[in-house]
Amino acid sequence: MAKPLPICADLIDCNYAVAGHDGTLSDVDGELFIKPCTNTEIAFYNDSIADHPDFYDFMPTFLGTLRLDEDQKKTIEEKRDELIAQHSIPEVSYPGRTNGKRIVTNQAVVLENASHGFVKPNILDVKLGVRLWADDAHQDKKTRFDKVTEQTTHKEFGFRIAGMRVWQGPDAKGDDIDVDGYRIYNKDYGRFEVNNGNVHDAFTNFIFTESAGIDKELGQLISQAFLTDLRRIQDVLESQESRMYSASLLFVFEGDGKALRAAMEEASRTPPRTMIEHASLSSGETLSSFDDEEEEDEDDMAEESFPKIYALKVIDFAHAQWTPGLGPDKNALVGECSCRTGVVGVMGLDAGIYMGIAWTGAYIYT
Repeated sequence: MAKPLPICADLIDCNYAVAGHDGTLSDVDGELFIKPCTNTEIAFYNDSIADHPDFYDFMPTFLGTLRLDEDQKKTIEEKRDELIAQHSIPEVSYPGRTNGKRIVTNQAVVLENASHGFVKPNILDVKLGVRLWADDAHQDKKTRFDKVTEQTTHKEFGFRIAGMRVWQGPDAKGDDIDVDGYRIYNKDYGRFEVNNGNVHDAFTNFIFTESAGIDKELGQLISQAFLTDLRRIQDVLESQESRMYSASLLFVFEGDGKALRAAMEEASRTPPRTMIEHASLSSGETLSSFDDEEEEDEDDMAEESFPKIYALKVIDFAHAQWTPGLGPDKNALVGECSCRTGVVGVMGLDAGIYMGIAWTGAYIYT
């Protein structure tokens, strides 16, 4: 049965937004992530669906927009079908820049929640870029954001840990543990505690938690999965022409070691065809998307029953545009490549040997 879009009265605060975003909401089932937006972000989603499907594979599934002061009549499936069926999406203007403040708007994007379906989702938000401001930013914002770059890992690595939540296990207790057993690393963690000398420790803290059953074996398997998708994202960014300021990489994986191992074991028992279809667990699209229409219902049922292992998304497009003729987004690529180095370091491998080049200096942003 088709699930209707929620109405305002049914929305609740989203407690899985790790980077301190104001005003984020969810439906009561946690399947949807709803956040205030500008026309810029809506245009970027629409343009990506229409003209950049390879990149859209790594965006959260876009279900449409929601006016926070109106009821919604259409179902999620109807909204998705409308978006996919649009061969020519109307041009949307780009007013309404946020200048770093909470967005004042009645309009929100409705996205599939990347953390839904996990037993205990571990979530990491990595803010990308050496430069964090868009061309039309006011001078005071440029100055403020340049100071953030100068004082954090943005300057050296092109990224900053914007926030994390990591499950610590069923018996976790302590002042820094929330009621659900998560250790929360808020935005101050990446601003004031993480530096050039210990940035790899942040990835270690995210991936390895023995008290939750995430041992070296499981952690390295998850790291390898993230590396595969990071390489794919790099390939897409290098082949496309865009500018994304203050976009993020959102890493999610199953933080309950028992559930993670069970999911991996089930995946290993899955017939090869189904395994291929579900291999890109982070993209929201599988090879089954290209099957004949009569197989779609069966594929949807398989997708729903398949246990979640991990997801990797590119998020936050308030200052993102497709820019034909300007070349790849080297500013975002600096951080994306540095994230690969960080994950490789967690695995105890030499970054230069593993990835074929020394990433320091692979992209020089000026």
